[in-house]
Amino acid sequence: MHRLLLLLVGLLALQFVGGQELDCTVTVNSDQVGQTNQQIFKTLERSLNDFVNKTKWTNRVYNENERVSARMFITVTRYESDQFEANIQIQSNRPVFNTSYESPVFNYKDNAFNFRYQEFEPLVYNPNSFDSNLVGVISYYVYIILGLDADTFSLEGGDEYFRKAQNIVTQAQGTNFSGWGQETGDRTRFELVDNLLSNSFREYRIAMYNYHRKGLDILADNNSTGKQVIAGSLRLFETLMKRRPNAFLIQTFFDAKAEEIQNIFSDGPKVDIVKLKETLNKVAPFYSSTWNEINY
Repeated sequence: MHRLLLLLVGLLALQFVGGQELDCTVTVNSDQVGQTNQQIFKTLERSLNDFVNKTKWTNRVYNENERVSARMFITVTRYESDQFEANIQIQSNRPVFNTSYESPVFNYKDNAFNFRYQEFEPLVYNPNSFDSNLVGVISYYVYIILGLDADTFSLEGGDEYFRKAQNIVTQAQGTNFSGWGQETGDRTRFELVDNLLSNSFREYRIAMYNYHRKGLDILADNNSTGKQVIAGSLRLFETLMKRRPNAFLIQTFFDAKAEEIQNIFSDGPKVDIVKLKETLNKVAPFYSSTWNEINY
């Protein structure tokens, strides 16, 4: 009986560990602070890695090979007592079918990241209250990562995760922490998730799905068709730009995808490169030097 109980406990433990959603590396850099004692930053880094990778963020059970690959780079720019000022860079990737390649999905830097933290304090996400800006910001970006990943596998598949991120934004309103405000044009966390859930930006969501699931995932088996689908996905941004010029989401898409797009269209079966470059220069002129490098 004792052995049976141990076996059951072990199986439950394995199921719990295997169910985690993220395979995320969190790095805390304190070089700008000039602090002699680095222990608190090392403790913070360990705590954040445990928090992100061991928290159960959804009701879904993820297999080990399904966990979303991500990285978070936190650069501390000022530290005093338990007060931190920092920025955070978030990156996530998604595997491409029938290849060993991982496609970048999200690459974003948030400069408005200030928080309080005391060494060894527990980091716990509570969906019903906003108790810590550190926990709030990290949890928000976890759900953005999960939502964007889901969007690449099914059309608008990330809705439930984006709503969880939006709930964190709602709870953060009225706090003194920056980055949560509703001011338009400031590229806040409010604006990012609000745009993701808005029908006004639906072309972005459609492009995310078509580009990855209908384009990238078939490149290995049918390179020509995959390229045509990807090119068509990029043209969706022209429609979005007519309605929402300088859309925040367009910038985030190409911040992650510019180098990949250049590589895709600089090799293999040809597509109409002239038309493609016209589209790219229209929707993402900030990467014109990258588009100029697309050639055969």
